[in-house]
Amino acid sequence: MPIIVNLDVVLAQRKMRLNDLAEAVDITPQNLSILKTGKAKAIRFSTLEAICETLDCQPGEILEFRPETAKKKKF
Repeated sequence: MPIIVNLDVVLAQRKMRLNDLAEAVDITPQNLSILKTGKAKAIRFSTLEAICETLDCQPGEILEFRPETAKKKKF
């Protein structure tokens, strides 16, 4: 998947645990873990906003786009 989730990196930089973030954002640790591992298919903007506010970061610090080189563009 070309969208990379760097939540674990930002959490480490802020010295914050996943469970603490989950409590602060009012989301279950299980759902936050799904996001952290990159298995989530979507994220609500309100959740992303709460995460960014709590971690004092920008969405681009959490989400990164890396194009897959093996796939060819279809026109």
